[in-house]
Amino acid sequence: MPEKSKRSFLKAKESKTLLTEASKKLKTDLELLFKGKTAVEALKTESLEIFLVDGKPVLARTGDNIYPTLKFDEYFLLAPKVVVDMGAVPYVCKGANVMAPGIRRYEGQFAKDSIVFVVDERHNKPIAVGQIMYDAEEVKNIRQGMVVKTVHYVGDGTWNLLKELTSKVH
Repeated sequence: MPEKSKRSFLKAKESKTLLTEASKKLKTDLELLFKGKTAVEALKTESLEIFLVDGKPVLARTGDNIYPTLKFDEYFLLAPKVVVDMGAVPYVCKGANVMAPGIRRYEGQFAKDSIVFVVDERHNKPIAVGQIMYDAEEVKNIRQGMVVKTVHYVGDGTWNLLKELTSKVH
């Protein structure tokens, strides 16, 4: 049974607070990225909040954890990426954390605990969003173990809600 949801616009002050919090986490000025458009809509379910700017679902929050959605194309272009081999894709798309042996390369600059997009090597499509466990220099020497803790992936509850939202738009 689908979760009940409530959709409403945030007040200007709430929008500013949200974008400031997310900007710090993503190390990007989101207000600048949205070119001053800060009318933010919130879709709340029992376990998740999705935030929409101009009707586009760009951020999600579970508990205290805020992260970009896989549909946040503007941020995807700027964000650091972890490129995985095609053998890792089915596991990541089921929620697995990203392990060192499945990683082909890193793109962009990041520090430990940064939010990164996980992309497949063939199509360069985002398949997950996660938190990287090492900084850019450290990670070069990691050959085994978890490198990215997955927080959002193709097929999870957030993804399914995003698909539902975007299908209503088109």
